[in-house]
Amino acid sequence: MKTMIKYLRQELKMSQKELGDKVGVTRQTINSLENGRYNPSLFLAYEITQVFNKMLFKGNREKYFVIEEIFLFDEDYYWE
Repeated sequence: MKTMIKYLRQELKMSQKELGDKVGVTRQTINSLENGRYNPSLFLAYEITQVFNKMLFKGNREKYFVIEEIFLFDEDYYWE
């Protein structure tokens, strides 16, 4: 699975550890997500999405990410 986590995290000048602390996982988990070695639970994907929405859009509900914009699911993987 590809993600936008690294790009968004770097835009916010946030370390992997800082993001991990905000969502309750280790730096290693964030690293694995960024490198496509780990597929998150729906809950973790939601939590990460919420962190980016709060930090980037400051509560502006007209502009916000949905999970599928941060976690780019490969449809072929699920239909093989």
